Amino acid sequence: MSQAVGNTALAYARVWHHVDASDRVLGKLAERIALVLMGKHKPIYDPSVDCGDYVIVTNSRKVKVTGRKEEQLLYRKHTMYPGGLKETPYKTMKDRHPDEIIRKAVSGMLPKNKLRERRLERLKVFPSYRMGILGANIMRSFEDGTIPPNFDPKHPTTSQTLMKLREKHKKNIEGASVESPASAAPAS
Repeated sequence: MSQAVGNTALAYARVWHHVDASDRVLGKLAERIALVLMGKHKPIYDPSVDCGDYVIVTNSRKVKVTGRKEEQLLYRKHTMYPGGLKETPYKTMKDRHPDEIIRKAVSGMLPKNKLRERRLERLKVFPSYRMGILGANIMRSFEDGTIPPNFDPKHPTTSQTLMKLREKHKKNIEGASVESPASAAPAS
């Protein structure tokens, strides 16, 4: 009888990762996202098996590019009719469809095979820090790769919401310290 335990369902379980794209370089961010979508960060990685995780990207409008790519980068598509080539500069694409910039960059980093579209379906990109109900699924953040100690799946946490919670907490502490001497005075 063999004592070896094979790949369990827990090893193939998909985790939801959160990435804040604010001031991140597009190419390096897309590379990291592609690795997670493929599942290369897991010890059970197999190129022929789709074992990657979900990735939620917020603040895609604030992503950066290096060098002169801001002026030079063009996004092309063709309508398949004669003269149907459509070219969109990076600046216009950033204003109209900031989510498509990251989606196209990640698509270019993924292997060109039958698993590509399935992997791209697990990529969710949002132009601002609001991600709706999908935020409740987040288990890991790209900053450190760990689950936060006070993790609550009912409350989505992004860098923006965490900053707002800290500011609100500071105001509550300051408000309580100002009110506490007045409430400590004895009533006559």
